Amino acid sequence: MPKKQTGILHPSWDDMSEFVVHFTKKTGSRSAYENSLSILGSGRVKAANSFGTAKSHVFSPNVVCLSETPLHQLDRLAAKRSRYGIGFRKEYIVAKGGGPILYAYKGSPQADAMKMLTDAGSDNPNHPAWKLAPFVDVPGKHGSASYFFEWEREWRVVGHLDFKPADVAFLILPAELHDAARQFFSDAEVENIGPNYPCPFIDPKWSKGEVAKALEK
Repeated sequence: MPKKQTGILHPSWDDMSEFVVHFTKKTGSRSAYENSLSILGSGRVKAANSFGTAKSHVFSPNVVCLSETPLHQLDRLAAKRSRYGIGFRKEYIVAKGGGPILYAYKGSPQADAMKMLTDAGSDNPNHPAWKLAPFVDVPGKHGSASYFFEWEREWRVVGHLDFKPADVAFLILPAELHDAARQFFSDAEVENIGPNYPCPFIDPKWSKGEVAKALEK
């Protein structure tokens, strides 16, 4: 277990979480369920896209996106993506170089400062701006579209997120599939055809009490 680097939360603070989650979604002809199995089978969440300030710039790296939404409120994210995902402890993500992002509203002094930084590094891939830019989003109206996703309470990791089963805090999937999934992973380990995930399973629609009970096991 990586050294604890995040703050200690009071047990009664149910508006905060010790964990971050990554939900899968449908991509092309592949369902969210299939993408979830691919992640768990490979032990990798792929960094497929760049985000943050100057995300379209050639030097802006691809990232993995996660959320620190409290576990009894995961249905908010599930409604936008799917009921399938994976959870990690925050300290594990910090050890991987990840962390929470900053929202610098369009037109604010913070957003202006970030643009100055990325402009200064526009011809230098090693400029420190590119270490910070993926962790700063600029909510606001951009052209004809409005971008406001603060409610996601997002974290990011630059590059692919590789993990082992022991690194996973819990899996997210519908409760009616929990027993079958446990058997599937157990059989995969016995037959040496894939990893086993003996961690807790959580349904994103569960209440605070149901989540707490699952994590105690």
